[in-house]
Amino acid sequence: MIDISKLSQIMGDLDDDTVIQFVEDFMKSNPTPEDADQLMTAAQEGMAIVGDRFERGDYFVGDLIYAGEILADVIDMIRPILSEVSQELNRGKIVLGTVKGDLHDIGKNIFRIMAEAEGFEVHDIGIDQPVEAFVEKVKEIQPDIVGLSGVLTLALDAMRLTVDGLKEAGLRDNLKIIIGGNPVSKDANDQIGSDAFTTNAAHGLNICKEWMEEKNNI
Repeated sequence: MIDISKLSQIMGDLDDDTVIQFVEDFMKSNPTPEDADQLMTAAQEGMAIVGDRFERGDYFVGDLIYAGEILADVIDMIRPILSEVSQELNRGKIVLGTVKGDLHDIGKNIFRIMAEAEGFEVHDIGIDQPVEAFVEKVKEIQPDIVGLSGVLTLALDAMRLTVDGLKEAGLRDNLKIIIGGNPVSKDANDQIGSDAFTTNAAHGLNICKEWMEEKNNI
């Protein structure tokens, strides 16, 4: 079996040809959806390496964009595996979006793809979304979970305002809210008033699956 952990380093090195060959070999190995989840986790770790090198000044904005393009190629290649079980499951509904003032969507998109593959009905409202957009969508869809995404530190305030807005609209009691992105932490989670936080899409998805298992067992 292919050593999936090796993907992190070659993605971090932006070695696109080797990444594509690696994933092609992975697809030939008759992987399971669980294997695909592990591959996605390794790919995210590779993106974290890219982020660290950017912060040190070793990589530039163009490198970040290029890394995102490589990641998109990886997702497209393994999408058939992620989709194998999606028709057999009906886990629940998620409203997902990047909060006001933040234009990043890579992490959000990874989470959406993985969640859909696991049988969630995901309503992605996009990037730079104000409180009102989340409130309106929650009223319309009546989801089980709301996912708030953001990469910038300023996103934390927008997340708090969004949670407050859902409370004021009388929508909070029946919702689980998860926040995701680089700046989130336990302290941020407590201050924002969300139910959970994650910096990893696969980990966040596991949290959502656990919530729905608990809800369906009641």
